[in-house]
Amino acid sequence: MARPVLAIVGRPNVGKSTIFNRIVGDRLAIVEDKPGVTRDRLYGVGEWLNTSFSVIDTGGIEIDGEDAILKSVRIQAELAIEEADVIVFMVDAKAGVTPSDEEVAQLLFRSKKPIVLAVNKVDNLARQDDIYEFYSLGFGDPVGISGSHGIGIGDLLEVVCNLFPDKKDDEYGEEVIKFALIGRPNVGKSSMTNAILGEERVIVSDVAGTTRDAIDTPFERDDQKFVIIDTAGMRKRGKVYENTEKYSVMRAMKAIERADVVLVVIDGQEGIIDQDKHIAGYAHEAGKAIVIVVNKWDIVDKDDKTMQHFTQTIRDHFLFLSYAPIVFVSAKTTQRLHKLLPVVIQVAENHSLRVATHLLNDVVSDAVAYNPPPTDKGKRLRINYVTQVAVKPPVFVLFVNEPELMHFSYERYLDNKIRAAFGFEGTPIRILSRRKSSDKE
Repeated sequence: MARPVLAIVGRPNVGKSTIFNRIVGDRLAIVEDKPGVTRDRLYGVGEWLNTSFSVIDTGGIEIDGEDAILKSVRIQAELAIEEADVIVFMVDAKAGVTPSDEEVAQLLFRSKKPIVLAVNKVDNLARQDDIYEFYSLGFGDPVGISGSHGIGIGDLLEVVCNLFPDKKDDEYGEEVIKFALIGRPNVGKSSMTNAILGEERVIVSDVAGTTRDAIDTPFERDDQKFVIIDTAGMRKRGKVYENTEKYSVMRAMKAIERADVVLVVIDGQEGIIDQDKHIAGYAHEAGKAIVIVVNKWDIVDKDDKTMQHFTQTIRDHFLFLSYAPIVFVSAKTTQRLHKLLPVVIQVAENHSLRVATHLLNDVVSDAVAYNPPPTDKGKRLRINYVTQVAVKPPVFVLFVNEPELMHFSYERYLDNKIRAAFGFEGTPIRILSRRKSSDKE
């Protein structure tokens, strides 16, 4: 089920990145006291009172600015507004209401989305009275906050979460495999959708970004039900957006969250670029089953080692996706396309695989006996018990004497041993260390 989306919008230098960092808990955005420093939209996941949501940090908006950066961040904010369920409109208590704030307010009124007005830099009680002039913007009661001191963030999130739409039950049954095609524009996602379905369901064009919206297409193959989610490029809506790749990620994020399996589509002719890795990284972090699909294989100049070399290149670039199978296809000629759905089915099964507890403990016990955990300052990690607590993705909890003694390299070793024993091709697995309750602090 897709998380609701919160967008943080406002003119440059009102503190959006600082608030974003407060909400997602990481310093993912650049924070610098200079207008327009946030160049690209950034995405994170926040949580408040058991409500999980996606957060977009936009660049500042300057409606009349001709500067290329300000024009770019305005466009990013417009796209974020389009994708958001709730918008936090941030203003600066120290600066008061500015003409730029009023211009942004007009843009937000047109969005018809729930708006929460957050007045930042209310750092003390003396500044509390500064929020009242912002009533003139017409968004009701402002919420006074301080990004630098963390004041009022809980109050802000409580208002935001109350405005999120009610959660909907999954419209498809558990037996249906939902898979999304993601990738930068013009790698052939729509062509692949049509080839899989065997009919022209999606408009296909050589112009990057021509898919207008995420399109769900249910279909059935060999008694297995699927829903294919073709991720959109970006909606044009009368505007010409440049650098389409930058603006396709939010659409991909929504599709990723709704999918069981994500097909990361790469252009076999153009090769791998950083955008491919960014998009794949979102799918990995979301814990989805992943298949890497190399498209346009029909137009690649090949010899008997080309596929082997390309596979190695993918492995070198996508170290975090070592578990993902790779399929080489041509959507245009349907070459090798018959191999794709069986792989999708297999990784979907692995994604929801449960392992019997006694088998799991046998594998981990053997792994520890063969290669005991290293000592740290005279202490050695002791694993008492392991159990699987979730699927999609599979999550394993290790009950140990001291969780801080679990080194990432040993965790990776156990990951490899569990995979060797039970497969899990195509799905990430999560390993968590918890203190055994009977062990003393």
